[in-house]
Amino acid sequence: MEKLRMKSGDAVDGNVAKIAALFPQCVTERIGKDGTVELAIDFDKLRDELSKDLLEGAEERYQFTWPDKRAASRLANIPTNKTLRPDVNASVDFWNTENLYIEGDNLDVLKVLRENYLGAIKMIYIDPPYNTGNEFVYNDDFVESYEGFLESCKVYDDNGNLQFDPKANNESNGRFHTDWLNMIYPRIKVAFDLLSKDGAIFISVDDHEVENMKKICNEFFGEKNFVASVIWQRTYAPISLKKFFSENHDFCLIYAKDLGHFEMNLLPRSDKQNKDYKNPDNDPRGAWKVGNLTVGPAVEKQIYEISGPTGRTFLPPSGYCWRFTKEKFEQMRNDNRIWFGADGNNSPVPKLFLSEV
Repeated sequence: MEKLRMKSGDAVDGNVAKIAALFPQCVTERIGKDGTVELAIDFDKLRDELSKDLLEGAEERYQFTWPDKRAASRLANIPTNKTLRPDVNASVDFWNTENLYIEGDNLDVLKVLRENYLGAIKMIYIDPPYNTGNEFVYNDDFVESYEGFLESCKVYDDNGNLQFDPKANNESNGRFHTDWLNMIYPRIKVAFDLLSKDGAIFISVDDHEVENMKKICNEFFGEKNFVASVIWQRTYAPISLKKFFSENHDFCLIYAKDLGHFEMNLLPRSDKQNKDYKNPDNDPRGAWKVGNLTVGPAVEKQIYEISGPTGRTFLPPSGYCWRFTKEKFEQMRNDNRIWFGADGNNSPVPKLFLSEV
């Protein structure tokens, strides 16, 4: 009888195996907490392999850190003994549906999914709690220095009255950003493991933590895999109680696991978008519309005289230049991508083909 292992795998073991494959000389053995022999990384040897000049101690370097970051990172690797339990009675067509709705702590759920879907998820969208104050209450169970934080801060006054709730993540709390970062960091780390090579993650966030969220994503995905920051207008009516600006937007950060393999599925074009595309010269490449050949401000090397089919000459308007260099323009002209009008006497314009949009 096959027995189920009611515990997720330890991500550290997988990381050790990856390092062992690349640098076998950096792997050694030690006696684990349970008395058995286990593999371990010799970090001194690994550092020698990865750098000619080591950064030591307080030597300046570019880094993004905060209190308990190491604890948050370890949390992503700690196995969970949670499991998924189907609720057949509350489900619709449970045995045939191709959809799955999971309810529970998202970090535990992500760890459970990592067992079978490591590197297999095409797209992840997350809408984490916004760090706007009392709306976000931080679970500090895994934070190492929380008790020390209480001792160093005057949580209670001289009469023993609570001055602020240290677990409520409002701005009177000295750990306003730290609490939020420790919550989101391990979740992004596990989500990164789940994504396939051509996968991407979409993250909703507001002004309070958008800079920190980008730094976290840059750490895992790398800046080169940043796709875009999409601004979403979430409200239309202005909030008159705001003192300065009435914020009306949120952000959606998009990162690819590997930008070289990432592709967007575009929406189909509408008839309205296509109505301006014609083919008056029966170009074999199909329908096209005219573009603009001029651009500003003027660049001297892109100001030159163009002679049309009828002998008429053209220069860009004052303060403007041609969009392309003379060499590029001649290439486009030879490829029938420049239009001088039906009679060949109009100012030149580039042809924009529908098939290439």
